[in-house]
Amino acid sequence: MNIIDTIIPDVKIIEPKVFGDERGYFYESFSQRLFDEAVGHHVDFVQDNHSRSARGVLRGLHYQLPPFAQGKLVRCTVGEVFDVAVDIRRSSPTFGHWLGVHLSAENKRQLWIPAGFAHGFVTLSEHAEFLYKTTQYYAPSHDRGILWNDPAIGIAWPDAGALQLSGKDQIQPLLAAAELFD
Repeated sequence: MNIIDTIIPDVKIIEPKVFGDERGYFYESFSQRLFDEAVGHHVDFVQDNHSRSARGVLRGLHYQLPPFAQGKLVRCTVGEVFDVAVDIRRSSPTFGHWLGVHLSAENKRQLWIPAGFAHGFVTLSEHAEFLYKTTQYYAPSHDRGILWNDPAIGIAWPDAGALQLSGKDQIQPLLAAAELFD
């Protein structure tokens, strides 16, 4: 496993070691021990989620407030997405900064997004299947979001054609009006 530090120190890109030959390939997609070493502490995952999205589907920017704040380990197993994490911890030196990473079935990369970040992605391929490991269960009462195109954040979303967003994601508040982390 190769751990790649990012411009936001708590967010990590994880690349597996892939063993391939003419028969196909094999890789270890998760090791608790190696993951804990990579992030510097033990992380318990409690729920796995799986979504399928068509080209141009934009999901996000989503997060949950404490005490149900979620860390997420995400990956794309079919197709390709542009995945985004936004630091929404007011006390952080990188508050309001964002990081975008291409995740695909081909590159097999994963992104670790700890609690205190908003998360979203846009599908770049005809369709994509996306897996999330989360550190807390879904809690609708603590579910929050930020508008995907908030100019104060300035995410440079790649062209994915005509965007499709849920009704909820079309009306999320701006960062300045959102409930955030301290």
